[in-house]
Amino acid sequence: MKETTKQLENTASRRSFLYKGLAVGGAGVIGAGLLAKGLPAFAHGSSDLTQGDVAILRFLAAVEIIESDLWQQYNELGGIQDREVPGGSGSTAYTKALQNLDADMSQYIHDNTDDEFSHMNFLNAFLASKGAEQVNLDKFRTLPSSKATGAQQIPRLTNLMQLTVDTSWWTRYRNDQQNPDIDHPTFPQAVPDLFQGQHPAIPRSDADLAPANHIQAIANTAAFHFGFIEQGGTSLYPTLAQGVTDLEVLRILLSIGPTETMHFQVWHDKAGAAVSPPFNVKDTGLAFPDLSTTNDENLRANLIMPEPTIFLNRTFPHVSIIRPTQQGGSGGAVATIKAFNADGLFIGQSDEFMQFVSNLAEQADQAQRAA
Repeated sequence: MKETTKQLENTASRRSFLYKGLAVGGAGVIGAGLLAKGLPAFAHGSSDLTQGDVAILRFLAAVEIIESDLWQQYNELGGIQDREVPGGSGSTAYTKALQNLDADMSQYIHDNTDDEFSHMNFLNAFLASKGAEQVNLDKFRTLPSSKATGAQQIPRLTNLMQLTVDTSWWTRYRNDQQNPDIDHPTFPQAVPDLFQGQHPAIPRSDADLAPANHIQAIANTAAFHFGFIEQGGTSLYPTLAQGVTDLEVLRILLSIGPTETMHFQVWHDKAGAAVSPPFNVKDTGLAFPDLSTTNDENLRANLIMPEPTIFLNRTFPHVSIIRPTQQGGSGGAVATIKAFNADGLFIGQSDEFMQFVSNLAEQADQAQRAA
């Protein structure tokens, strides 16, 4: 894992090698979409899509598979159990703790799960329709499930039981003087304790269901993790759209991307309940500060609209925007995988998995709109 992180930090030095590899991407398919060097193969067939467009679509399909996996775990324990999405049987105590934040949390979790599965299935179907290779990560489903009653005992792609949640998305969207595309600042953490150590966002077993403050802390962790995940997609789609050539592919990104923003807006609001009375968790070793009455506008719990800030350069008036969105910046594909990795989502995953998704990310970031 450490070696893979170093590789992510040094993507620029590999660009020329990867570009040459992509130039012959349609030469053949080995195994589950891996070339001898570990690079994904493109089966173009009669497709007239550019290799850049295929790379973007394949990376987004992989991200949606990853998100489908983690949202399914949340839904199995805390969402609505029905035939629309793969579910478990629910955890009464965890569901109640989530509903302390909002009575509709189970429905929101279910619908977010449903959306991610729809994105995953559509992107892969579109790739197939264009003669390009679909993305299949099933061989990497090796991580353990929660042992809590309600969770299916099936292998997973992602880990939700050892998370280090970056809550700086909270202050980044309230700051009116800094933009990560321009300043590259470090934004304060809304919940500093979540950014230190490793914390479960789902009960690991039925032992986590009590006492009440303990399971509430787990639910509050999930509330901030929901926002962390969906702010990533909010930036990712407009960032990658700038490298798309085909208008139909552009339409796909411009149509799916805003649904990720809708998810983020909901979870931004619900995270506010985790830092407002009466659900401020105490005596758990994990402090959720009361932000309901703070005078700091970068932290207040009821400010959930993107605060107008600088964009492009400081000569323009402030404007309310998604941020970041600069190509090659902190909103790109490689940055997404780095953030997921730092979050702990991939704890326990193989080096082969990390290499595979890192290669997809690098190729997506290299895509340039054709003249």
